[in-house]
Amino acid sequence: MNYHWNWGILLEPSPDGQGTYLNMLLGGLRWTVLTSLAAWAVALVFGSLVGVMRTLPSWIAVHLGGAYIELFRNIPLLVQLFLWFFVIPELLPHDWGVWVKHLRYGAFYTAVVAIGLYMSARVATQVSAGINALPKGQSMAGTAIGLTPAQTYRYILLPMAYRIVLPPLTSEFLNTIKNTSVALTIGLMELTGAARSMQEFSFHVFEAFTAATVIYLALNAVVTIGMRALERALAVPGFNAAR
Repeated sequence: MNYHWNWGILLEPSPDGQGTYLNMLLGGLRWTVLTSLAAWAVALVFGSLVGVMRTLPSWIAVHLGGAYIELFRNIPLLVQLFLWFFVIPELLPHDWGVWVKHLRYGAFYTAVVAIGLYMSARVATQVSAGINALPKGQSMAGTAIGLTPAQTYRYILLPMAYRIVLPPLTSEFLNTIKNTSVALTIGLMELTGAARSMQEFSFHVFEAFTAATVIYLALNAVVTIGMRALERALAVPGFNAAR
């Protein structure tokens, strides 16, 4: 049985009343971008904090950072997403749980937290590796000019470490974009969810997911080009090989 392609389906009205099927996919792209950016902000903040903890001269901080990484890295993302969406609200005080369950964009917030914390474990590993790759003289220089440990990290170590690990951080950001696809399981209509909805309404599965694939490729290409330009702009000779 031959499949009859019909790309015109993208310009036909969608049953949700929000325009064409193409508009539906672009709406899904919007949620993908918003979720990715918000989750990446969470991942970068928490990942940086944990990464710094793993380089402190305190075995307690090092072990706490390691436990954090093992916890979030070794539990599948889908399981974490379900825990945050279905289980955590039940463990909260009753009024708080009801409030969380009735949030207007609850699926979005849940996806941001779950994906952000999951990716933060990977970011923490990159950040700590970047800090450990710096010469010991840099932290000693910070101490010599009277900086506190927090100031040394803020003004010397972290800016240099971020430059070193920018290429792997780019890969992690791309992974964050792709990981947003699991949010369809809790009802977030991101790009994959929109493609699935289009397929269910129109029965044109190949057109729906081919279009979604092209959009994902275009989005990731934009991110890759932008991050490579950033790598070149922030490159420090002798510390990384930005292209």
